Order: sequence, then structure tokens, then C-alpha cells
Amino acid sequence: MPGVARQAGLCGHALAPLDDVYRAIATPEGIAGWWTTDTTGKSEVGGQLAFRFGDVGGFDMEILELDPVGRVRWRVTDGPAEWIGTEIDWSLSRRDGYTIVLFKHEGWREPVEFMHHCSTKWATFLMSLKDFAETGRGRPAPDDVRISDWH
Repeated sequence: MPGVARQAGLCGHALAPLDDVYRAIATPEGIAGWWTTDTTGKSEVGGQLAFRFGDVGGFDMEILELDPVGRVRWRVTDGPAEWIGTEIDWSLSRRDGYTIVLFKHEGWREPVEFMHHCSTKWATFLMSLKDFAETGRGRPAPDDVRISDWH
């Protein structure tokens, strides 16, 4: 199955320890700091998170896994048809003073143009996550990097 995969290294000394990166990915408050300011829900396995992007729409996701030692997984339950049923997987580890984030968005039924757009868009949000983890300030929507006429 086609998927989107990106990897980003986050400075893990005082600025981005694994615990801070985990909270940035695993909690609505953290996610609002780098992905979209309109993030709601409760951080618990089986819980739902809602991510909205103004007029563009949004996504609802079920939390499948929360492991503070290094893993967060979501399943898309509502949003664009291409996203429904896909899974987003965050694996965290420490290496050489860095927190390493291995990100996957898997389960796309086919490699449509929207998947390629999302691959690039995820890359911009991973950079926003890196900035948020290292400095406390990311570029979440609606102030994110625009890459196309879609967003």
C-alpha cells in the first residue's frame, strides 16, 4: 500500500528531550502548537482527536497507541475520503543527543495527487514540530507554510 514517510531529527539536549517531543505529539495542547491551533479531544487510547483547518476542513482520529517511551498512533475516522482508514504513526527514539521522530502516514488506497500534496505538507508540519520542540514556537495552521492552491 502506498504511504507517506518522513523522518526528522530534533535536537534532544535541553531544547527537545524525548518527553517534550512526546507531549507535543500526544496531547491536544502540544499538537495545537505545531499542526493546527484548532485541535480538540482527550489524550487517551480509544479517545478521539479533532483537527480543523478553517474552510479547508479537517480530520477526526482515534488514538490507537500512546506510549511515553516512544510511540503514538492514530487512525483517521473522518475527513477526506482518501484519509479515512489511514494510520499515522510516530516512533520516537534518542540517538547522539537527538530525539529522532520517525513519522509514517500509511494505508492510502492509491497514490492520488492528494497523497503527494499531503507528503509535502507533512514535511512542512514536521519542521513546525521541530521548531515547536526546540523553541516553543511552531507554525501551526492557520499560520502554516502554504504550498499550493489547496493549502
